[in-house]
Amino acid sequence: MNKIDQKIVVIGGGTGSFTLLSGLKQYANNITALVNMADDGGSSGLLRDELGVLPPGDIRQCLVALSDASQLRELFNYRFDEGTLKGHSFGNLFLSAVEKMTNNFQDSIDLASKVLRIQGTVLPITTDKSHLVIYDENGTKTKGEFKIGQMDFGKIRRPKIVLEPKAKITLAAEQTILEADVVVIAPGNLYGSLAPALIVDGVSKALTDTKATIIYVCNLVTKPLQTDDFFVHDYVSEIERFIGAQVVDYVIYNTDEPTPAMLRKYSNEGEFMVEFDLEKLSHQKYKAIGLPLIATTLISEEIKNADPIGHSRSLIRHNNDILARELVRICQL
Repeated sequence: MNKIDQKIVVIGGGTGSFTLLSGLKQYANNITALVNMADDGGSSGLLRDELGVLPPGDIRQCLVALSDASQLRELFNYRFDEGTLKGHSFGNLFLSAVEKMTNNFQDSIDLASKVLRIQGTVLPITTDKSHLVIYDENGTKTKGEFKIGQMDFGKIRRPKIVLEPKAKITLAAEQTILEADVVVIAPGNLYGSLAPALIVDGVSKALTDTKATIIYVCNLVTKPLQTDDFFVHDYVSEIERFIGAQVVDYVIYNTDEPTPAMLRKYSNEGEFMVEFDLEKLSHQKYKAIGLPLIATTLISEEIKNADPIGHSRSLIRHNNDILARELVRICQL
């Protein structure tokens, strides 16, 4: 298959964007990854706290995903396992060092892009330093993406979620969305990964104003204590609530079943396959496309190194080749 030249923008961060970009780069020449900048856990959180830098982890994952230089990919994902650098990846340290040296986070991304010889562009969706905040039904505040990612939402079905202080979309990110042919909202933690990208000031207007086709790739499994009992249409509803407008043109969701062993592991941890209601999907404004999207290959060492927290709890992954081919098909309609 020849690579397509349409301008494709992927919004998200973490393993979801990593998986999608790794497949998409095989079929598309013009990819831009817009990355959420609210991460405050693990290595990124430590670097934010100790150096005052922007979180590099999700940016690093997207850079590595778009690179074909295998040894450099391994280098940027290399994670120290002892000493004072324990837990830090080389790529995170590289990005933070250049940011401190130039006082410009985009400079660090541009240099890393050259070193890794990436196919495409990686941009932070904002460069404002802010934290994700959620309020429960009593107005109690929880601050921090990592804490929110681990919390029990209880009876809250549609939590109030904001960035504090407010963050504004960068001019480059805004322009990229406006000029896109297709915008893909990647799979990922609904409240911890996608919300902090979509609620950035200016993102809603850009997604409303763009003439691009907007596609959401739905998660494969629910998140315990947060999206229990969510169907595909519930995920889309929350995505559009974050954006503040009904902008999704397509949702791509999984129709495949994992192995019984995988199902048992997930159900033991309170995670279940995201179900779909064909009747409800048939009445939505967007078009729903169901495909067998579960990857049959084992998780690579690269993904384990790129996202040690994510890999430790996730065996079920999107088949990035099937997903990429479907995205290309939609691009060509």
